[in-house]
Amino acid sequence: MWRCLGIDATLGVTHQDQRLAERVDAAGCPIVVLLNKWDLCDAEQREDVSIQVGDKLHFVGEAPVLRISALSGKNVQRLWPALEDTISDYRTRIPTRRVNDVIRAAQAAHPAPAGVRVLYATQGATDPPTFTLFANRELPRTWLRYLERRLREDLDLGSTPIKLRVRPRSE
Repeated sequence: MWRCLGIDATLGVTHQDQRLAERVDAAGCPIVVLLNKWDLCDAEQREDVSIQVGDKLHFVGEAPVLRISALSGKNVQRLWPALEDTISDYRTRIPTRRVNDVIRAAQAAHPAPAGVRVLYATQGATDPPTFTLFANRELPRTWLRYLERRLREDLDLGSTPIKLRVRPRSE
């Protein structure tokens, strides 16, 4: 269900690390990124690895990134709270009224093109949070990404993967 991706900070983000993160993301699972051996990195290496995480693992969004040393135990105590927060967000249930308030605010701030609009929305499932959007017709992909970002921000879902299903109204 949830995953920790352990990265050797002295090596940086490798191609294999990137592939594993892509698989976790494709499965719709939440992720916590661990940068191990952080204590062995100098300031320049630390900056490089932080940039690599942002560049090569951009698709994991705002996933928690913990800088640890498994050997010395430094910052390892932060792992369990990060996992609990991630799992809590993953299993969250949002009231339909709150979902619709966010959708209405998003439509008011940035209307969809060409008269496309969401009539209402509901959360149909958890693990991951899945929202069904009932719309007057198909929604453009770019606008769906905007809605996903707004739902994530306004509902405090952090790095939790979100699924959006669109159901166009039958004509």
